[in-house]
Order: sequence, then structure tokens, then C-alpha cells
Amino acid sequence: MNKVLVFHYLSKMTLTGSALFLLPAIVSLCYGEFETVPVFLLTGAGLAALSLPMTLIKPKTKDMYTKESLVIVAMLWIVFPLAGAMPFFISGEIPRFVDAVFESVSGFTTTGSTILTDVESLSHGMLFWRSFTHWIGGMGILVFALAVFPSSKDSMYLMRAECPGPQVGKFVPKGKNTAMYMYAMYGALTVVTVILLCAGGMPLFDSLCHAMGTAGTGGFGIKNAGVAFYNSAYIDGVITVMMILFGVNFNIFYFMLIRRFKDVAKNLELRVYLIILAVSTLLIGANIFPIYKSAGESFRYAVFQVASIMTTTGFATADYNLWPAFSQMILVLLMLVGACAGSTGGGFKVQRLIIVFKNTAKFFKKLLHPKSVNLVTSEDKAMDSDTVHGVHCYLGICLFLMLGSMLLVSLDNQDFATSFTSVAACFNNIGPGINKVGPMENFSFFSDFSKCVLSLDMLLGRLECLPIMMLCVPAVWKKKF
Repeated sequence: MNKVLVFHYLSKMTLTGSALFLLPAIVSLCYGEFETVPVFLLTGAGLAALSLPMTLIKPKTKDMYTKESLVIVAMLWIVFPLAGAMPFFISGEIPRFVDAVFESVSGFTTTGSTILTDVESLSHGMLFWRSFTHWIGGMGILVFALAVFPSSKDSMYLMRAECPGPQVGKFVPKGKNTAMYMYAMYGALTVVTVILLCAGGMPLFDSLCHAMGTAGTGGFGIKNAGVAFYNSAYIDGVITVMMILFGVNFNIFYFMLIRRFKDVAKNLELRVYLIILAVSTLLIGANIFPIYKSAGESFRYAVFQVASIMTTTGFATADYNLWPAFSQMILVLLMLVGACAGSTGGGFKVQRLIIVFKNTAKFFKKLLHPKSVNLVTSEDKAMDSDTVHGVHCYLGICLFLMLGSMLLVSLDNQDFATSFTSVAACFNNIGPGINKVGPMENFSFFSDFSKCVLSLDMLLGRLECLPIMMLCVPAVWKKKF
């Protein structure tokens, strides 16, 4: 382990990220909230001061390997949420440090779970900061840093460590250029969302916060009633469409930009993703029809909630705690599936689900025809056995960690649905769950211990376990590995 290299890169990333605190300071200044301006500036300055010394120490060898990149990513995702919690805590708007950390982790991991009982009591600067953490965390803290960093041959190691999906690729030869392309598309779609929401009568500040929450598939709202506050079918429709788009693999958008429409049309993950969304919407829409007495309203609420849960955004326009058990069960299953690989959404990912099903089919074919040769394919190409094996290992790790977390959270003696879905919602970066952690509720009633467990679940889910788990392996820290 090249520890000097690790801390050098980590310091460069945090130094770059310290500038992010200027934006909420400017927002606070624009709204005359002068007491919160120094809070953001001091936090940014403090992070920069802590980061600067290590950036001046150059590592003797600059060779980066998988272990270094995993450790850098894990440590960065621990440092940033801790720094992001400081404005909440120092300002006193979230007076308890554990709660401030929970809120910050939830923001950067784009989970959207909250301990706030009155969101509207926060200042404009803090509301902006909450939503801005979604926007940065959605595409990835490291991807953002790489987009503004000088070009580095190690950038793809870092991107793979932060976005460790089943098949991580790049658009263009250089990792830095890939990061720039990703953020260009990400930013353009965010701007489109802001414009469309403003066109529907939503105030600019509200539109910006909701657009960042939608883009990052995070779901932090700025009203106690959430998106339902606006009571607008148009706004619901805009957010629904944009959530679905941000749940799509960003490779698809790149293929569309360079007019490779055949690659878009034959993308199996995209087709399965849209089919799951459509079927789930129809089933829930039919199930909740007796509640709303209108096919239009049933469809409006069903499609919004299906898109919100499957893309792991977590916005809500209806209290699905009041929906039939059948609809709630579909939403819980969608929590576990998640969005597409290479999107800003969380969860197990549709691509992994496809690989599991294909490998299961291969297993049954092998039982029937022992001498046959059956390959797991993706886009008409055979997948290597390491990728398929990795998907099954990841599934096993997820189940083990989720069950362990549920056991720990159950010490709070909450009902089964609350304990189960609170962990599922945090681990899969959804936000709301069922019962006491439903769409109109919050996580404030949990003990500090459970909040720490759930915060760790958010980090594990966002980074897909491996980087955080690698920090706990003693061999990783040895000089020779």
C-alpha cells in the first residue's frame, strides 16, 4: 500500500471539494441569511487548510493499483459527509452531531432519508446545501474532482472504484475526458429539469433544489409535504420523466449524441428497465384505482411512485402507507431492484438482475444437457466468468450485510416492516420505506446507534460495499500486498 500516494490524492480531492462550500454561502448571502454565510466559508476554509499540507508532499512512486484506488474512494466518501455535516451542526439548524452526519451521508449518497421533522424551518442556504449534496453525490464526488483535475493516467482506476458496476466502461480513451462528458450530460439534463419546472409555475429556488434532487436521484424535498405540496399534474409529470431518464445508463445518452441508435435499440438493460417500470405502474394503478376513483389519478400517482422508488429517488406525491399491501409489496421489490448500471440511481441494478437470470437459465440448461456449452451473453457478447461470478458474490454480500443491519436495527424494537424497509431503503439509497419510515415520516425516532448503522448502510450501498469493506482488511494496509 502506497500510503503517501493515497493521502496525497485524498488531500487533492478534498482541497478541490472545499470550494463547493462557496455556492451555499452565496445562496445564503442572496437571501440575507448573513449568520450562515461564515458557517459555510469556515467549513470550506477548514477543509482546505487540513488538505493543503499533504498535497505538497509528493509520493516517490505514482503507480496506482486497485487497492490504492479503493482506499482513496472509501476515505473520500467518509471525509466528505463528515465535512458536509459541519454546516448543519455549527449553525445549530441540526443541533445533534449524529443527526447532522446522518443527514449529510444521506445527501451525498443520494439516499434522501431524513431525521428532520420540519424541513421548512431550515434556511435557504441549508436547503440548497442539502440538495446540492445530492447533485454532487449523484454522479460521484470523484467523478466531479476528475472532471476539474489535470489529466491523470490513474483516473480510470478511481472511476472504477467509485462506480463499480458489473461492467464499467468509458466513453473516450482518457478517464478525465469521460468524467467531463458525464458531467456535461448530467449538467445539461439538470438545466432542462430546472427550466421545465419553472415553466410549470414552480419558483426558481424550488425548481433548482428539486432538479438537483431529481438529477442525483436523491429526493430531499424543501417542503414538509414533499412534491405533493405543489399539487400539479404537470410538475409530477416533469419529475417523473426526468427521474426515469436519470435512472438510465449514461452510456445510452452518449450513444444518442454520437447517433449510435442501433446500440440504444438493442440495449437489453434499457428494455428490461422500461418493461419493469411499465408493468409495475399498470399493476399498482389497477390496485389503487378504488382509492382514487379515477384512471387518470391512479396512473399519475402510480407512475410517479414507481419511477421514484425504482430509480431510488424517493420523492413522494402520495402516502403509499395507505395503499393496499399488494402495491406496497411491489414498491419494496422495486427498492431491491434499483435503476440501471451507470446511472445516478442505486439498488442492485437491472443489469445485475439480468445476469443472475441468464446464469440461472444456463444452470438449468446444463442440468438438462450436461455436455452443452452455454454462455452468459450481454449485447451479443459472451461475458467473462469473473464478471458473472462477481455479480453473484455481490448479491451474497448485500444479503449478508442487509440481514446483519436489520438485526442490529431491530434492537430499537420497532415493527418488522419499519426495521426491514429502513435498512432496505438506506442500503439501496431509496430514502423512504414503509410504516414509520414511510414517505410522510422520517428517521428521527431511531437511536443514535441505529442511525450510525443506517449511515454505514448508505455508504456501503452507494459504493457497492467493496471500497468500505477494504478499509477493514489488515492486509490492504501492509506495504507489500
